[in-house]
Amino acid sequence: MDVFQRVQSYCNYRLHAKSHQRIHSPFVFNLLKDVFYSESTGYDFSSIEKRRHELLHLDQTIDVTDLGAGADKWKTSQRKISDIAKNSLKRKKYAQLIYKLVHHFQPKTTLELGTSLGITSSYIGQGHPNGQVVTIEGCPNIAAVAQETFATTQTSNIESHIGNFDAVLNKVFADYPVLDFVFIDGNHAYAPTIKYFEECLKYSNSYTVFLFDDIHWSSDMEKAWSEIKNHPKVTITIDIYEMGLVFLRNEIKEAEHFIVKY
Repeated sequence: MDVFQRVQSYCNYRLHAKSHQRIHSPFVFNLLKDVFYSESTGYDFSSIEKRRHELLHLDQTIDVTDLGAGADKWKTSQRKISDIAKNSLKRKKYAQLIYKLVHHFQPKTTLELGTSLGITSSYIGQGHPNGQVVTIEGCPNIAAVAQETFATTQTSNIESHIGNFDAVLNKVFADYPVLDFVFIDGNHAYAPTIKYFEECLKYSNSYTVFLFDDIHWSSDMEKAWSEIKNHPKVTITIDIYEMGLVFLRNEIKEAEHFIVKY
């Protein structure tokens, strides 16, 4: 991660980000109003946030197999679960936004690339309990902690796979030929991000929602985000800096790209 690049990209985001009152797309305006900025009190996040607190204070050490772009920052494969939690868990604000997006779109099948400790997976699963969440984690020991998370939060609609994304995806596609929601949160580098997007596109439709994590994490990820925005099937994107949303809606005839305050 290049600190200068992150500062520059964040300043650029702040300069161009708009509130929903300045958005002229009815689809995006309503999504922001009803989901992003919704103040509904009908959600109960207590079990997941209790588990987050436990993970952030868990000094147990595990051996980690790291297949992603951030592996080089660790000097050893032995890591405390608390350190993994501090570095990898989505902040509450964004994890709960993912919950609200899933609750809003009600996807029958959600694919998550990058389970980590299972907090975001649990938010996805509880966002639509009648849907199926399929999540892939490269490290067996991290996946085992995630399984404890699913049990602790009583999230029962998650199917977990362990292994390199490339080795597991074909089986997932065979079992789930239609993907309604895809969260790509693993191997934050240009080539794999584009590869997984293009592979998942084959199993998408006009209503599939793609969500990309850390789109400004590096110049490599910004390059991937730019290419995704310009893909001919993409009709709407929403950049909230930490994440990027991608829509393929056929009713949108001219592609529109939004940078939104969040």
